[in-house]
Amino acid sequence: MAVLPSMRQLRYLVVLADTGHFGKAAQRVGIAQPSLSLQISNLEEVLKLRLLERGRGPFRLTPEGREITERARAVVAQVQDIVDLSVTLQTGDVGTIRLGTTPTIGPYLLPYAIGELHKTHPGLKLYIRDAAPRDLVSELERGRHDVILTQLPVAGPGFVTERLFRERLALAIAPDSPLANRKDIMDADLADLVVLSLGPGYVLHEQISEVCRNAGADLRRDYEGTSLDALRQMVGMGMGVTFLPMLYIRSEVSGRDGSIEVRPFRKGKLVRSIGLVRRKSSGKNAAIDHIAEALRSAIRANFSDTVTLE
Repeated sequence: MAVLPSMRQLRYLVVLADTGHFGKAAQRVGIAQPSLSLQISNLEEVLKLRLLERGRGPFRLTPEGREITERARAVVAQVQDIVDLSVTLQTGDVGTIRLGTTPTIGPYLLPYAIGELHKTHPGLKLYIRDAAPRDLVSELERGRHDVILTQLPVAGPGFVTERLFRERLALAIAPDSPLANRKDIMDADLADLVVLSLGPGYVLHEQISEVCRNAGADLRRDYEGTSLDALRQMVGMGMGVTFLPMLYIRSEVSGRDGSIEVRPFRKGKLVRSIGLVRRKSSGKNAAIDHIAEALRSAIRANFSDTVTLE
């Protein structure tokens, strides 16, 4: 019978790849560095592959090592899902959920849901991390997150998507813009205008790109913003116009910002879809369902005039 790699060895390989350093990896998994090195060498022997390029400097994963590491990530994540499910089935405890969220959504929605979620499910703990949507999807697949809150669509055979709501996007312009005296802006009004956007790592970028193509607007890739705040400030400086989500506008703009004006676009019909995405193998579905309901309750209570629940 062939000797199989152990879960411990696969986990050590993943941690080593994440840290890029034997000493840091050994510290993270709680063993001595020589022991970690021995386990990786044993894994190479079992697989009959060289996974690392070793030398005097930092190690590098071989092409085979990169392929094995990505598959090991999936295995480790699935085994952790099984462990999480078994704990929930045995004890009923909710536990800790690792929630990834895009910075264009989480900071403006989660504060309205966290308090009620803690009150109704005190055993639920949230570890929250912001990242660009494409990074979130990759990290969800690798098991770094249990669920992500992001703009849809998100594709992947191993994912389950739950749409929560549709959020309107409004056009942000400088106060001295010729469009400032318009109550509603349509595609034709954007012809030849400079439009600013977040980078390609955001689904919102793709959506704005499509609008610009249809309207004949100039999407400036040399002035891509790193945040919604950056976009707002560049618009205020007269560098172009941009589209901002209504949750952000309600939180950061309305009644407090004289640097920009906000106008409806397409009579409020330009929207983006927001939802939760989890792995099909997740063992924390009950807890994730609690999060989904808390988010919907927060929307109903605070944003019913700006978003549409699914």
